[in-house]
Amino acid sequence: MKNVLYKAASWLAVAGGMLALLIAIVTIVNVTAFGLDKIARLFDANVPAIIGYEDFVSMIVSSAALMFFPYCQAHRGHVAVDVFIKMFPDWFARIVDTLSAILMTCLALFLGYMMVNGLIEVRGDNTLSAILGWQIWPFYVPGIISMFLWAAIAGSQIFEREADV
Repeated sequence: MKNVLYKAASWLAVAGGMLALLIAIVTIVNVTAFGLDKIARLFDANVPAIIGYEDFVSMIVSSAALMFFPYCQAHRGHVAVDVFIKMFPDWFARIVDTLSAILMTCLALFLGYMMVNGLIEVRGDNTLSAILGWQIWPFYVPGIISMFLWAAIAGSQIFEREADV
């Protein structure tokens, strides 16, 4: 089960990375268009920027940013105070690790629950992006998947941490 969760986290992080790369490419194209437009104005011409760029970037970033959380949890990459904890006995470190895994699981479940509520509300209101007119609710789905995968990984680490120490 651990391998399935970690593999899913890896694939989700790769997908998030691809979205981040797409954002970078679109941003480069848009900035280039702005620069070319400045030059074109000298010749009474214009080069348009990407219409709806802000809508696109804000919705893709909202999806991509959350897709890295499960991977980070799988590799225990979230903030930890290892220097501080090394001063205490192993049993204390196990308690802190278990408690932090429980709290991380609860946090991820809470965020996932709130995102599901947000999705239901946004979908019910038929909320559209300001310029492109895209439905906003589908962009909640990757975040919801990420939060519950994050919770599953953190939850599994509650029990595996005792064997690691």
